[in-house]
Amino acid sequence: MHLAANAIGHRSAEFAGTGGAALVHFIDEQLSHYLWHAGIVGLSWLLLQRAGRNSHTDRRGGADLAVAAGIIYGATYFAAIVEAGTAPLGVPFAVLVAGWVMVRGRRRLGRQPLVTFLFAAHAFALLSFLGWALYWRGLPEFSAVGIID
Repeated sequence: MHLAANAIGHRSAEFAGTGGAALVHFIDEQLSHYLWHAGIVGLSWLLLQRAGRNSHTDRRGGADLAVAAGIIYGATYFAAIVEAGTAPLGVPFAVLVAGWVMVRGRRRLGRQPLVTFLFAAHAFALLSFLGWALYWRGLPEFSAVGIID
């Protein structure tokens, strides 16, 4: 949906200012971004719930790799949410995941790599959102502040 609407939007400059152009922009820049990120959020939540029911919590090890991977994913999550303008979905979800792990899954950190990964990812994303919001006094897209075109 996003790619198709984006392609149509780039080919319809002569329709600028019309209802059709407004519809294409809505589908491209709003609806498709939220659908795309709802899928990411939903998959992360399902993985976290599945890991929470995992009975293999006696093993230690692998936490360093899970944290490193989580930081990489958290940076990607932060960038995707900011540039897509889906902060109303992405930021609360990051708070939810980090909070859920701190309340219900803290004992699993270091013992369940998936829980550790998801916590590290969303905690890193939260710190990134906070830093970005403090610096820019909000969560503007990278393209809005001239970092990318």
